[in-house]
Amino acid sequence: MAYVITQNCCNDASCVAVCPVGCIHPTPEEPGFATAELLHIDPATCIDCGACADACPVDAIRPEAALTTATRPFAELNADYYRQHTPTPVFTRAQRPAELITTATPLRVGIVGSGAAGLYSAAALLRHPGVKVDMYEKLSTPDGLIRHGVAPDHPATKQVIDQFDFVPEKRSRFQLHLGVEISTDLTHAELLARHHAVIYAYGADNHNALRVPGAELRGVHYANAFAGWYNDHPDHRHLDPDLSARRAVVIGNGNVALDIARILATDPARLTTTAIADSALEALRHSGIEEIVMLGRRGPEHASFTTPELLGLLNRPDIDVFVNPADLPAERPADPAARARLDLLAAATTTSPTPGNKRIVLRFHTTPTRILGTAAVTGIRVRRTDSNTDDTIDTTTVIAAIGFRGRPIPGIEFDPRTHTIPNSRGRVLTPTGTPIPGVYTAGWIKRGPVGVIGTNRTCAEETVACLLADHRAGLLADPSRSVGELCAVWNPTK
Repeated sequence: MAYVITQNCCNDASCVAVCPVGCIHPTPEEPGFATAELLHIDPATCIDCGACADACPVDAIRPEAALTTATRPFAELNADYYRQHTPTPVFTRAQRPAELITTATPLRVGIVGSGAAGLYSAAALLRHPGVKVDMYEKLSTPDGLIRHGVAPDHPATKQVIDQFDFVPEKRSRFQLHLGVEISTDLTHAELLARHHAVIYAYGADNHNALRVPGAELRGVHYANAFAGWYNDHPDHRHLDPDLSARRAVVIGNGNVALDIARILATDPARLTTTAIADSALEALRHSGIEEIVMLGRRGPEHASFTTPELLGLLNRPDIDVFVNPADLPAERPADPAARARLDLLAAATTTSPTPGNKRIVLRFHTTPTRILGTAAVTGIRVRRTDSNTDDTIDTTTVIAAIGFRGRPIPGIEFDPRTHTIPNSRGRVLTPTGTPIPGVYTAGWIKRGPVGVIGTNRTCAEETVACLLADHRAGLLADPSRSVGELCAVWNPTK
């Protein structure tokens, strides 16, 4: 028997660190870790000790004997990884970092953003008793996309936040300042005056624009706003989408698009025990939507959703998923993850309608060319990209899930091409490529909107390692002012 990593995997590698036989891959040091859909346990090497399950922050690891009908396919996904890869367990003793001893003037670090990247940065810093952290969040609630981005029907994924319930000694060195927007309430210069160093980890909360005629019509929404609506984001809780029509259209086929389609297709009774916004739940109770059409510009082998998320959807007995067999490629791709997705999609080509179920239709090779309507959406015009044939889909609701981008903050370098803060391993750079003393970045605003929650752990630890190295080298200036009581302080014990 062996343990198996299932759908909830957040890829933060907590399990890798505790495995006594090195059977979990890819590790943070191996190629492919940053883009891995999930980590994998080698069934031939696993000794069934359960250390990985105890360490997993999102309860994603199960004994093989405890797998259910929905999770049993993950045993094959784990095993298949080792048919394609032959990693050798390598155990290296990590060098213990020099601790910063508490003094009369501890190292004070400011972190902008309270999402995964900011919290992982804080956790890495607070391991050192000589560090104090002040975290600044523009909203009135913390946790960023963990709270406002993870779909409400994935409560196990949200459990990742529990690992940041710091012990009392660390809690005494950590303050979260809510309702503080950088550039409005505090400037970059003021932050630097209050801290030895500042880490910008505020994510990528802007959306890529839908550039087709009619995109400005009422009834067109963007994924960040729509997901924020059902997750009770204060900026989006009053969205009030029109759900009266029979069909909704989602443009894009990443995990966020899949989340939105799945929530629209879910019986509201299943959502009553989740953290979904009350107003969204009430709207879904009166929804007339029976079908959600997801549009992907390229073929299914290029779909952006991950195999675990697709597998989770296909295992939902209350939702029918349909795929046109003509969309599947004649040749199987070389990439193992793409092959696994195609195998799952091939099974969906034979789906039969289930009475009472809502349906999700995955359409590939389809590009939107125009949103139809005068004041509000009445339909969407699409073109089949492999045949240049046009089609019209009737709908009153179009949701564009076509990616996110970072935004600039006054006083901070910003690359308008990548929509990120230019940096080297987290050190923010001038236009000439010189590191700016005391200024760092982590998360999506550092590397772009790629990876899952746990990807931010290795990203943040890289940044923190550079910050601490600069401190030991004497490159960080002392604060010239003390941190005042800017706003209410969050109590991490909740």
